[in-house]
Amino acid sequence: MKRSILSTLFPQPIAHRGLHDPARGIIENSISAFEAAIEHGYAIECDVQLSSDGVPFIFHDDDFDRLTEVKGASDARPIAEVQTLVLKGSAAGEVPQRFTEFLQQIGGRTMLQIELKEQSDRTKTAALARAVAQALADYEGPYSLESFDPSLLMALRREGAKAPLGIIVYSYDEAEWDQHIPRWKKFILRHLLHWPWTRFSFISCRNIAIYLPMVRFLRARGMPVTAWTITSPQAARAAARGADQIVFEGFLPEIG
Repeated sequence: MKRSILSTLFPQPIAHRGLHDPARGIIENSISAFEAAIEHGYAIECDVQLSSDGVPFIFHDDDFDRLTEVKGASDARPIAEVQTLVLKGSAAGEVPQRFTEFLQQIGGRTMLQIELKEQSDRTKTAALARAVAQALADYEGPYSLESFDPSLLMALRREGAKAPLGIIVYSYDEAEWDQHIPRWKKFILRHLLHWPWTRFSFISCRNIAIYLPMVRFLRARGMPVTAWTITSPQAARAAARGADQIVFEGFLPEIG
């Protein structure tokens, strides 16, 4: 494994869900947030969900409660309805974009770190991977694909994805995770024991987890590591000791 991937995929800090600023009406994962990131010379991290009729769209949460005026699961509405939901606080009255619209907006102007959100069953997992791979088939800009879910990485490989694939890593130390993930699965995720099947090419790591033994081991062997979510220059300096690039929000890191 070589760090040469960094020179093409991770050359600059990565704006978490775009360069959003709610105080100015620039909401996460919005057109204006992505434009702001490009204007400042940053790469972009974004999130992709799947609508009830199988269309990928740009949105982080698994429900609409926090970011819109409606409630309910983000995979429970068709794309036509999703695109009537104005993002809370958006000065421009923006709505979630289709993934294809997002790609048209970016047009290869910066590197993309595209996160596919975990789905509720295998059918939706396969559908999201297929739809994203198809949308990217003719995209010529630089990008990578990543997910918390090893099954999504495997599904992307089955769809012939050519981009570098990244696994998102968390330490899962907090007791709250015990209600959602069984201990055996946390052990597998924390120690990256799915590697023989996922064959990820980089690690996107929660900043408090960059010192997990397997993360340190793989980075020492040349695997790129990005750290999220970095919210200050001080945190960026700390992350630099265990990661190659940062995914940030809330401040403007230096480039270069």
